[in-house]
Amino acid sequence: MMLHSLSKTIKSFLLDPALNATTNSTDRLFLLSSLRSLTQIACHSSSTASSHTSHGMHGTTVLCVSKDGNTVIMADGQVTVGSQAVVKSTAKKTRKIGEHVIGGFAGAVADCFSLIDRLETKIEAHPGQLTRAAVELAKEWRTDRYLRHLEASLVVADKQTILEIYGNGEVLQNDEGVISIGSGSSYAWAAAKALMDTDMDAISITKKAMNIAADRCVFTNKNFSCFQINNDGEISEVDMEEEKGHGK
Repeated sequence: MMLHSLSKTIKSFLLDPALNATTNSTDRLFLLSSLRSLTQIACHSSSTASSHTSHGMHGTTVLCVSKDGNTVIMADGQVTVGSQAVVKSTAKKTRKIGEHVIGGFAGAVADCFSLIDRLETKIEAHPGQLTRAAVELAKEWRTDRYLRHLEASLVVADKQTILEIYGNGEVLQNDEGVISIGSGSSYAWAAAKALMDTDMDAISITKKAMNIAADRCVFTNKNFSCFQINNDGEISEVDMEEEKGHGK
């Protein structure tokens, strides 16, 4: 409210012809600079409030599908500042975590990488125990003052388990074979669930559902990145350009 009142006062001053006549160019430049700074502060405050409201999941879609012994995690590549500017369209929001885990993230990119690094440390401390590693991370997340301010959510999977790790320290295990987080998560999840009973494989389901989410969510594009893990724990990165060529 104070920022709004101050901005309004400066605008009124700059637009008043009588006051302009008595103001030199240096003072006008100072007032314009002040107005610009106030506007940037107000926009930053607004976008920060918005991101807290959405638990750091605003501006992306991540989908995980597990079917017939193959688990796939796919994410779009759009990075959005606030709700107005797209600053990158080819970001990779999926990655291999350690030797036997894949993951995807939604939220502030730097915060996500910070959490993934911490999760990787926990996985190294508890090899082959993804659930325990995630729970240990969640405990640290809830108690560490620095971690509590990170705006990030993760979907992680090994050959047996799929987990959602949320910004409030919650860890949820999924037994349905479909998990989605982010702005377009409801579209992606619904589409993937509807396709699970078809003869499509995990990659095809994930890609189709992500395309549907991208068509509906303005914060999601079709520059996908993707990792998959099979029953033997073998991890591979899916070449999405090749998938496009196959028309899947």
